[in-house]
Amino acid sequence: MWWRGYKAPNYRDRWLERLGFIAPLENTPDAPLWIHAVSVGEVQAISTLVENQLVQHPNIPIIITTMTPTGADRVRLLFGTRVTHRYCPYDLPWALKRFIRTIKPRACLIVETELWPNFLDQCYRANIPVILANARLSERSARGYARFPNLTKGMLDQVTHLAAQGEADAERFKALGMSPERLSVTGSIKFDVPIQAVWLEQANSMKQAWGPTWGPKRPVLLAASTHADEEAQLLNSFPRLLNQNPDTLLILVPRHPERF
Repeated sequence: MWWRGYKAPNYRDRWLERLGFIAPLENTPDAPLWIHAVSVGEVQAISTLVENQLVQHPNIPIIITTMTPTGADRVRLLFGTRVTHRYCPYDLPWALKRFIRTIKPRACLIVETELWPNFLDQCYRANIPVILANARLSERSARGYARFPNLTKGMLDQVTHLAAQGEADAERFKALGMSPERLSVTGSIKFDVPIQAVWLEQANSMKQAWGPTWGPKRPVLLAASTHADEEAQLLNSFPRLLNQNPDTLLILVPRHPERF
């Protein structure tokens, strides 16, 4: 945490939360719904579900945990004070037990695929239902989990229900031991985000600003969520693309905001 703080100082904030030391939720007579979203992408993906939950069940508090400061920033940007944010403890039994004992959640909803044995075990011991939502599992990840069949099967047995993004994801989870009776295919929740008119207006304005000579028809190559080595490969190969399409614009969007 301290080492990462050299490049991203926010990693040094609130670090005791990562050991399960958190303040109790204030003015929450009802048990909260705990949503765990690792970082920015998962928080963004769950935004529509959270908004619907806030409207349909306004009396149920929501606590969202992330692992990254950028995820915490996204929670504040999207939901403000309507939800509570905490950093999720590391996968240590005593840290998670302390965290769960403090917030007393009615249920836990994990976004995408964050399978941690102590996380799931402590929820199971506390009789907290766990839903794995928007779950996805690549072939590579499935092979990794398959290397530890007993551990993986034990974790999946403690998941109350798993909502997979696609049939292929569901089949991989079943191959690892997930019970078909506790598994459904719901599609990707990211496509449930409504497209706002202001986004389209901003996009058109940006296209115009990219060059009056080309206007909105200028070819654009967007490289999103990139790391340094990927950017180096793109920049090395980009001149060859310019030879074929001299007007092409390359837009790089690094994965980590501290590299912007």
